[in-house]
Amino acid sequence: MPVKVSVIVPVYNPGIYIEDCISSLQRQSLPPDEFEAIFVDDGSTDETPARLDRLAAEDPRMRVIHQENSGWSGKPRNVGIAAARGEFVMFVDNDDYLGDEALERMYDYGVANGADVVVGKMAGKNRGVPVELFRRNHPRATVENAPLIDSLTPHKMFRREFLDRIGLRFPEGRRRLEDHVFVTEAYLRAENVSVLSDYVCYYHIRRDDASNAGFQRFDPVGYFKNLREALDVVERYTEPGAVRDRLFRRWLRVEMVERLRARRLLALPDDYRRELFTEIHKVVVERFGPGVAAGLQPTQQVVAALTAADRYDDVVAFAEWEAGVAPRATPTGVEWRDGALRVGFTAEYTSARKPMTFPEGAAHTPLADTPKNVEEAVAWVGAQTAARFGQATADLLLRERTSSAQYFQPVEFTRETVPAGDGGDGAEGGEGVRLVLHATATVDPATLPGTGVWDAVVRVKLGGWTKECRLGPLPRASRPEPYAGIAGGRVVLPYWTEPHGNLSLDTAVKGKRTGLDRVRRTDVTVSGLRLSARLPLHAPDGTGVRLRFTSPRRTLEANATLTGAAEGQGSRLESTLPAALPRGIWRVSLCLAPDAAEPRWTGLSFALRGGGGTMQVVPIPRPRGPRKLLGRARRVLGAARRRVAPLVNGMNGRR
Repeated sequence: MPVKVSVIVPVYNPGIYIEDCISSLQRQSLPPDEFEAIFVDDGSTDETPARLDRLAAEDPRMRVIHQENSGWSGKPRNVGIAAARGEFVMFVDNDDYLGDEALERMYDYGVANGADVVVGKMAGKNRGVPVELFRRNHPRATVENAPLIDSLTPHKMFRREFLDRIGLRFPEGRRRLEDHVFVTEAYLRAENVSVLSDYVCYYHIRRDDASNAGFQRFDPVGYFKNLREALDVVERYTEPGAVRDRLFRRWLRVEMVERLRARRLLALPDDYRRELFTEIHKVVVERFGPGVAAGLQPTQQVVAALTAADRYDDVVAFAEWEAGVAPRATPTGVEWRDGALRVGFTAEYTSARKPMTFPEGAAHTPLADTPKNVEEAVAWVGAQTAARFGQATADLLLRERTSSAQYFQPVEFTRETVPAGDGGDGAEGGEGVRLVLHATATVDPATLPGTGVWDAVVRVKLGGWTKECRLGPLPRASRPEPYAGIAGGRVVLPYWTEPHGNLSLDTAVKGKRTGLDRVRRTDVTVSGLRLSARLPLHAPDGTGVRLRFTSPRRTLEANATLTGAAEGQGSRLESTLPAALPRGIWRVSLCLAPDAAEPRWTGLSFALRGGGGTMQVVPIPRPRGPRKLLGRARRVLGAARRRVAPLVNGMNGRR
């Protein structure tokens, strides 16, 4: 079979961090004969070269090229392109990894849309990745109709014939931003770019020791010299005007203004941030016309104007004020409705932990002149934030705790101006208003891939800020307590984290956390062979489940059905008992997802006693005397085995 994708991995001293990358390549759903992985070892001095040689000897999909150290990733990637046999090439860093279906999905999507470049959804583990770009799929994206320019890392799939036809390769040598130069030209010269957003293809990882190359402090002179080369590419392939200004705005916003804002600037030593400011000032006055900064948000415009005016002290003072600005999202309700969770919340910005206030009836006015001082800058930002309140938005994202994969949830919201001091939440009185967003998100857990714990994150756009925060906290006495529910054939539990009281969803909940151990005997009735019980559980009407009846000598099972009840009152379990239930005590367990690969049984908080032609609901019998001691011994032994098993398996795996 022809090779569809060549994965190119530049390698330099990754240590153990390369193992996740290797494992993800070996798990790819694309057939083994349809892709290859080319590791280009750039003169590693650790154990990696020997590790890769062993890998290549064991796995025919893996190839290794060794070369002298070149200083950065450009040359290894170019060597990989030259050696590639695939229709597409995909660039992966040695400390990152791919989703299991990434190559197959990206290749199929690229072929279906005739794409020269395929951008797969990214998840950032302790590092930033584009968010807005992956709000939806873009089969035919351009720099004009999609925020492509937000994603300039090389971790994408490129048609090899396209790269060869236009002669596109990475700049080489000890330098920064070689990926910006490469990716920007690819965007501007491609026949089509496709963005795949409904599956996480690439996991961008920050090492525990923060030793990724991109996190190392850089030399500002060299960095912004390299940045100018990316601007040169834009000038080469665009005409002066709105499109060029919008593209330039990306570098002004991300690489310059954002480095001079709030805590990010204040965390740097004064001598280094002065050097950084000096080089940014040079680029701003050399390369950007007035149309570039004019499209920024108010706070960004202020920083850009102060930078262009060479007012370092005012930039620092503005950063100190802005460091106290943060969003706050307060839950107002969490309930199941029509098989989905309805999550209500309010969102607003705070300053020094108190709700921010803004002038009432402010009008939009351009920043015609650089503010005379920081107080004037703060006042202008406040007025423009209020004037733009009609553009403010609130989003709810669910972010998987282990992988950091995140997905937007449908949200409806309204905007309200609240007189300062209203609400009893610490806002200062006096003139002005608070700008509050009231939102309701509809969360369908069945649409979430895999199982795990998903944290609710609110993303608030208001004025010059786009910031995220957890949904919460709520005092314990104020927290709504929704039931667990069944969605997509699995059990889902909304819950509040401890000790912070933020909202999360567990899509792999089991055991007592489902709340099924709290079923009261008064909620259970038996009439003949008909069992009926009210359960603290939300389930679509007609959901099929299984019951298990266990006695000391025998186990029987029966089908059961959950019927819908009024919201907030749980579901009703209906089942026909096995006719063979003889005299004795029977423990009752419930399997909520009987079609799962590994069905899980949860014990209910009652038992059945048969005899004399009747069946009674009774308490679960408690073991006494020797039986109690034996049960305790079995639990201790079981726990010990569970602790030892991973160690034994790990030793066996290393043999």
